[in-house]
Amino acid sequence: MLIAGFPAGAWGTNCYLVAPAAGEECVIIDPGHQAAQGVEETLKKHRLKPVAVVLTHGHIDHVASVVPVCGAHDVPAWIHPADRYMMSDPGKAIGRSIGMPLLGELTVGEPDDVRELTDGAKLSLAGLELTVSHAPGHTKGSVTFGMPEAADIPPVFFSGDLLFAGSIGRTDLPGGDMAEMLDSLARVCLPLDDSTVVLSGHGPQTTIGRERATNPYLREVAAGQGAAPAPRRGM
Repeated sequence: MLIAGFPAGAWGTNCYLVAPAAGEECVIIDPGHQAAQGVEETLKKHRLKPVAVVLTHGHIDHVASVVPVCGAHDVPAWIHPADRYMMSDPGKAIGRSIGMPLLGELTVGEPDDVRELTDGAKLSLAGLELTVSHAPGHTKGSVTFGMPEAADIPPVFFSGDLLFAGSIGRTDLPGGDMAEMLDSLARVCLPLDDSTVVLSGHGPQTTIGRERATNPYLREVAAGQGAAPAPRRGM
């Protein structure tokens, strides 16, 4: 298994390229602000051929490079329908006053081929199987992608802006909801095995076991308690 990731753009959003091995087809996860060059460099380095872009949610820091990346390789983009509007109207998704200078530099819109994600769907792409879990809280259409254990790696969980190392995604932007966030943490994250590697939308990788033991939000959800408002992280 090959997972190559890099932080991109003004918000340091993690973009991931996932393939069974070097020299094979791959899936691109969350090509955000200024990610196109990094995507091309990673494709060349590992001799990968993209077959799809999949998106954990619609915020501009996760989708800003979808149009150029999909266009360059003639591949579809997958997104939950509740967040699809954000690709064409990013200002509405984050509040008109937030990040407007950066938004003015971007060409927004949808790629030619957009497909919609549903809760529980299993995407068979590039020889991989990604399990989709709808996880609202950060946005109404936030999703996560899970991959089963393979011969050389433990289970992998692409958490988007649901779960970070030591924290969780913010809920103070349009579509954010703390009650939904807590429900998603309990429903989507807590059942995962402790060995599961968490690759999030921002920051370093972690594991479910580490977060279960140390993340104050996940610990309080596990204990059945309410959590304090999430810190501002990501977009």
